[in-house]
Amino acid sequence: MSHVFPRHTKVIPPVAIKGDGIYITDSEGKQYLDGSGGAAVSCLGHSDPDVTQAIKTQVDQLAFAHTGFLSSAPAESLADRLIAHAPEGIERVYFVSGGSEAVESALKLARQYMIEIGQPQRTRFISRRQSYHGNTLGALGTGGNEWRREPFSPVMVSASHISPCYEYRHRHDDETQEEYGQRAANELEAELLRQGPENVIGFLAEPVVGATAGAVPAVPGYFKRIREICDQYGILLILDEVMCGMGRTGTLFACEQDGIAPDMITIAKGLGAGYQPIGAMLCSGKIYEAIETGSGFFQHGHTYIGHPVACAAADAVVRKLTDGGLTTRSAQMGEKLMEALTAEFGQHPNIGDIRGRGMFRGLEIVEDRETKSPFAPEKAIAAKLKKQAFANGLICYPMGGTIDGRHGDHILIAPPFIITDAQIDELVEKLSTSLGQVL
Repeated sequence: MSHVFPRHTKVIPPVAIKGDGIYITDSEGKQYLDGSGGAAVSCLGHSDPDVTQAIKTQVDQLAFAHTGFLSSAPAESLADRLIAHAPEGIERVYFVSGGSEAVESALKLARQYMIEIGQPQRTRFISRRQSYHGNTLGALGTGGNEWRREPFSPVMVSASHISPCYEYRHRHDDETQEEYGQRAANELEAELLRQGPENVIGFLAEPVVGATAGAVPAVPGYFKRIREICDQYGILLILDEVMCGMGRTGTLFACEQDGIAPDMITIAKGLGAGYQPIGAMLCSGKIYEAIETGSGFFQHGHTYIGHPVACAAADAVVRKLTDGGLTTRSAQMGEKLMEALTAEFGQHPNIGDIRGRGMFRGLEIVEDRETKSPFAPEKAIAAKLKKQAFANGLICYPMGGTIDGRHGDHILIAPPFIITDAQIDELVEKLSTSLGQVL
């Protein structure tokens, strides 16, 4: 009998024993193609020798140094590497152990920044419906995933929420992409005026929405208008790139493709590529300077922030994503993946939309392609597809509640960047078989 507390007590998972490239093998010898990188984590696959060697070397040299007393060479190197590639104005990196911690750190730093600059009345955040920012109470409260939020809503501080930038569902037939983007972005201004802009700390959003809605990118011009609104009303723009960042969408930082620079960025998942638990919150020089010239102390911290072994692993990962060309490969193979998905599902009667960027793609499942009507939630299409695909040797990431937290289903595809043409064909074929069996 296992003493591990599983995610679902009625579904006991197989035991993974080996990873090789884009495949994982369980204790029974069954092999699975990792078509979602776990949860968009394993960008380098499961057996990268350079990253594992970096971990071994660092453990032999220094396993742990508490950041209350010391920094470490891997943390300094990784911070330098990230800032060298970060959007304009981003100058500092605060390392944590995962995505939820990164978002919590951003929320707390944003609040403290407002105190430091003499605007303590700013206490509220705005984010978007159908977003996801993590499972800790602060991150969950700002997120817009209703299913995850509902049980804990009485004990968390919640943000207010505006509509997502969700072209497939929300753009009117008589609107251009740009017109829709401006309309969607202007909801932020309306909500600021409703809340009182002097009371708002910042706006939090995913450049490409991940698990909750299935790789939904913003339309052109949306985030430029969001940036203008934030600047006009003196609020911070916080971009959550935990899932869509670190090369996943074809550029190291997802926001590069939107032509903007935020005040803060959160990253994780692909930062460590699954080899070590690590995340980071990056902030502008302006924010750091307010702390430095004010109290001098960020009132926050976790035991394992800046962990030397985690930073050594992530430094090796980011080196491969940048100097090693794997972010470029993500963009190139992402186009091939999109072509393969479109060829197989582009005319499928139950696939309404195929979307995303780079190696971050989503397929929205519908009951009727013409009306875009979803399957009834009681049919649990996403759950059945996940189970069937897994039985067929494919790990993918289906989710329900795509449209409003209850209705709609999608599949998230986010394989390792090292995937080959033949493996893309294998992924698509297994997905097609599984979808046919479920529907």
